[in-house]
Amino acid sequence: MRTERKLTRLDRVFARLDREPERPAHIDVPRMTRHRIVLFSSTLAFYGAIVWAVVITSWLVRLDWQVMFFRPYQQWAEIHAFVDYYVVLGQRGPTAVMVAAWLGWRSWRQHTLRPLLALGVSLLLLNITVGAAKLGMGRLGPHYATTIGSNEMGLGGDIFPSGHTANAVVTWGILAYLASTPRARRWLSALSAVTSLGVGLSTVYLGTHWLSDVLLGWAAGLLILLALPWFEPLIARAEAWLFVLRDRLRARRAGALPATAPAPVEAPVLLKARPTASDDEAAAREASPPARSPRAPVYLAPGPHTARGERTPVTPAGSRRPPHTDRVGRGGAQAARPLTGG
Repeated sequence: MRTERKLTRLDRVFARLDREPERPAHIDVPRMTRHRIVLFSSTLAFYGAIVWAVVITSWLVRLDWQVMFFRPYQQWAEIHAFVDYYVVLGQRGPTAVMVAAWLGWRSWRQHTLRPLLALGVSLLLLNITVGAAKLGMGRLGPHYATTIGSNEMGLGGDIFPSGHTANAVVTWGILAYLASTPRARRWLSALSAVTSLGVGLSTVYLGTHWLSDVLLGWAAGLLILLALPWFEPLIARAEAWLFVLRDRLRARRAGALPATAPAPVEAPVLLKARPTASDDEAAAREASPPARSPRAPVYLAPGPHTARGERTPVTPAGSRRPPHTDRVGRGGAQAARPLTGG
């Protein structure tokens, strides 16, 4: 009795991926709608409020010091090892490699460079905006704080906003931004939000960031994701330019090849160790011109056979010797000689 193999969850995932069209007729590109503009404006206002609250050393800075003195890594020491590994989800190098591998597979399957270009643009914006804010405000981290209760601004640090948190929001949120269906976008948005929230709290637990650093990192990453539709025309032009460059390189490579037909392959030459006599004779016969066909022998001529003495001599053409018509052969003369007695 034949039974069908039960599909595992991994088999169902790959089967779902195989049903995805290789060249979609319409790729849903997010636009800068009114709803998105409102979210972007609200997030930007929240970003400015956090910076202002830290600059004026408000209640938010006091909360930062209270959390630091609480020392969460000592209160819950049993989860320290897990948090050390979990915080890697916010490091730029490992997360960028993992997300780029997935988006590269999608780009190859859908024959488009948009996923990789969108990731590159988002990481470029992240480095510019977050890096400029870090260097501009120069805040020191909890482990390097000098004065209790101060905001530690302008002292040459690079901790504000949290780069781990902003990177987690961008790298995992770009998967939701590039999702092909609304349902996948909702699920990936929730997953990226939980992941980035956990990364931010992990840095606070380890004591590497203030709580306000994490809040500003969340806002910085969300601003980049919300602003990406403004860069979609640039991404489309870059993709078209790269495809044109690829076609030119292919045409140049094809033109560099010779247009003549390939030379025929020579037949292999068989070498003989030593020529034989039969080979020499065959070569001589092939080299010599064909001889005339020999004259048929006299004895093959039609008519009765005659002796040599009875034959009529033949004078060659051009000879001055007259023919002897009265000459008889030796046999005939002997026959006509009379017999005499002795």
